[in-house]
Amino acid sequence: MPNRTGKSPKRRIVEPGVFSEHQLRELVGRVRYVGSGHHKRWPADYGFERTSPRPTKSLCDIDRAIPLAEAQELLNAGILKAMVSQPWEDGFPKYVWSVSATSEVFEAKTHPNTPGQYHGYPLLGDDDMRELVLSQWRARCQEPGL
Repeated sequence: MPNRTGKSPKRRIVEPGVFSEHQLRELVGRVRYVGSGHHKRWPADYGFERTSPRPTKSLCDIDRAIPLAEAQELLNAGILKAMVSQPWEDGFPKYVWSVSATSEVFEAKTHPNTPGQYHGYPLLGDDDMRELVLSQWRARCQEPGL
């Protein structure tokens, strides 16, 4: 899979303080993690009848299955820490980034046809965005994890 870079204007993390705590909490109440069969080997508890992993997509369950509740918690934590992209599409950031308690780095993405519904995938070591997300997460959170 080719490296992706963090140079896309849509893949930039907003500066701290751009959004108020109230705006971020309100957003958490409107988003939903739905997952994607293109990023899974196993359906887990996502309600998929089957999965169809694509060779060009990273697998979110390559090391372990991530339950839907954990994926939603990671999405919410990323939003609450303002680890979101700008510009917003239909009132939602296109991207949300988060880091698990074991320092796994994830990127969640929504699509204009399904605003507010996110699927996610890990950012692996060869993705330029991974180190940026880790450094921003540490700076904003002072500790990895939720």
